[in-house]
Amino acid sequence: MLMRIVLAGLHLVALGLGLGAVLARGAALRDELDATSLRRAFRADTMWGIAAALWISTGLWRALAETEKSLGYYLSNHVFLGKMAMLGVILLLEIWAMAALIRWRRALARGVPPAEVADPAVARRIATISHVQALVVVMMVFAAVAMARGYGAR
Repeated sequence: MLMRIVLAGLHLVALGLGLGAVLARGAALRDELDATSLRRAFRADTMWGIAAALWISTGLWRALAETEKSLGYYLSNHVFLGKMAMLGVILLLEIWAMAALIRWRRALARGVPPAEVADPAVARRIATISHVQALVVVMMVFAAVAMARGYGAR
């Protein structure tokens, strides 16, 4: 019983931290691209990654260990499958953003000036991706609420 509570709590904490972090990353990349805003974007991006790892791992643990419902219940629930599709969208969007931010981090570590590292058009695109990801996370919350009330069960 305690493990169920801990896992559910960590899952929700990760979701909240991740949502705040991805929004902060987007906001930092809409600012002027100087060393300070890039540091803020990188810190937020790191937090987003940590939160995502915790969110996904606790979600997998809860589903595979069947702490709430059976795995069969989840796999036959169309709302759950929709949530997993939304997670897939978030992860697919993250691939490009993550690759760009890794390139920027490496260039800055080599001493390249921020003005030569960060392309404003790419930064705006990552900021837009970040805000779309935040919207999809919120949509996942509504799907979770629907599932908790029995929607999607066959």
